Amino acid sequence: MTTVGDLVLIYFEDKPMSFARVEDILPDSKPGWFHIKLLMLQVPLQLVSWILRDVYIEGDEFTMNGNRMRLEKVVSPEELVLPGDPLPDGDLIPSDAVSPTPEPKPGNAKVISLTDRKRS
Repeated sequence: MTTVGDLVLIYFEDKPMSFARVEDILPDSKPGWFHIKLLMLQVPLQLVSWILRDVYIEGDEFTMNGNRMRLEKVVSPEELVLPGDPLPDGDLIPSDAVSPTPEPKPGNAKVISLTDRKRS
């Protein structure tokens, strides 16, 4: 469910157009409709307010001035967890809980020194 503070990607005619942060969602006088205030994350920053049904806020397609639009909630990718990183409770992740980084395989790799290269 998209809520205040979430990031959304705005699609225009099935193409990603812009990111925005949901600043506020207030009920409209019509049941099932809401005023959604979006901070457009672009230069310059712009605050817009749209009146949308709840299903549109959740990702269903709608039209605006005859153009197909859609909001998609952005989910942050998982962070890489390394041994020794703190957990939310303050404990550290034990080294046996995370698979080790694979060792590079020996081969015919050649190291090229950038300082030895001559400028042409």
